[in-house]
Amino acid sequence: MKKKIRIKWKNIILVGLVLGLLVTGGFYLYSNFFLLSDTETKSIKIEKKKKEYQFKLFMVGDALIHESVYYDARLSNGGYDFKPMIELIKPISSSYDLAYYNQETILGGKAIPYSNYPRFNSPQEVGDAMIDAGFDLVSLATNHTMDKGETGVIESTKYWNSKEQIITAGSWSSQEERDKVRIYEKNGIKYAFFSYTTWTNGLNPPTGKEYLNNVYSNEKAKADIEKVRDKVDVVIVAMHWGTEYSLGVSEDQTKIANYLSELGVDLIIGAHPHVVEPVEYINNGKTFVIYSLGNFISGQIGVEKLTGLMMEVTIKKVVDVDGDVTVSIVNPKADLTYTRYHLNSSNRDFKVFPYAQLNETILPNYRSYYEKYKGIVSSRYSELEWGIGA
Repeated sequence: MKKKIRIKWKNIILVGLVLGLLVTGGFYLYSNFFLLSDTETKSIKIEKKKKEYQFKLFMVGDALIHESVYYDARLSNGGYDFKPMIELIKPISSSYDLAYYNQETILGGKAIPYSNYPRFNSPQEVGDAMIDAGFDLVSLATNHTMDKGETGVIESTKYWNSKEQIITAGSWSSQEERDKVRIYEKNGIKYAFFSYTTWTNGLNPPTGKEYLNNVYSNEKAKADIEKVRDKVDVVIVAMHWGTEYSLGVSEDQTKIANYLSELGVDLIIGAHPHVVEPVEYINNGKTFVIYSLGNFISGQIGVEKLTGLMMEVTIKKVVDVDGDVTVSIVNPKADLTYTRYHLNSSNRDFKVFPYAQLNETILPNYRSYYEKYKGIVSSRYSELEWGIGA
């Protein structure tokens, strides 16, 4: 006898509904993700976003090492330690992506007798202290570079070449070194760095050995910059120029600054006057110029020579959705430093202070001095923001 099969209609209806949902969902997925039009497909593939890159650069002026400075740094074992002198600056300078200074006096080291003005030779421990404080961009072309002749330069370049991750310009031990095209990168921004001096104190490099000290000429700068301008985002030039102890900008500084700007230089960092000078944008904002940072540390006398400028700029690169690149020097900030030492004492106790850490005991009337030099620096760029490391 055959058994009757009972059909449960509720189950059939339920299965049908499930199958219907699966078919409908599958068709929706297929039509929306596999049958996109060519236009819709392309729009997904080429969707782009603007990209931004930046790094912050910190700058101070001259390390002008008189014998009073290196005597004060001398240790009982015959070595030198300059680190305590700049320990108040280190927390500031070491916090930046790059930090620049000008090595005014040659670091010939102990291979040559140490000496004072007018023909200096300084301990290489000066460089050690600056590196320890985070400085990694160093200008070497100055009016004192040839103070100890070719020997001094060779000893200096040996020292700097032994330091990893330290970038120098302005003095080399061979023409091959001088002619090498150097392109650096920081945070996705490519840059070149050059250093020139317009002053030599009559101590010019020998003929055929001009690489020892990079003496400025329009032709030389043009040749150097044209080699890299289309390969980098930013060109930085350190200029040893101007008039010593002048708080104003000379005609020659103005001419050179405008010429370098025409060549495509983005940032010019000035040294040599040993006092602070104005800063400004030139050429419709194309180039930012710091005419003189003044002294960072020295044994000179007088508040104007013991006051230096700290500067910060942000170097910004924007790549838009079409691939067009815009590079700018933005958000310049400034503050002042003061080198304190005891003039009439066997223990000079040199120390560089941010003005923000001064008091009436360290420098009487320091607030008045601050306003005076702030006014000079800001005289050509009133929008300059003040306050670094506060």
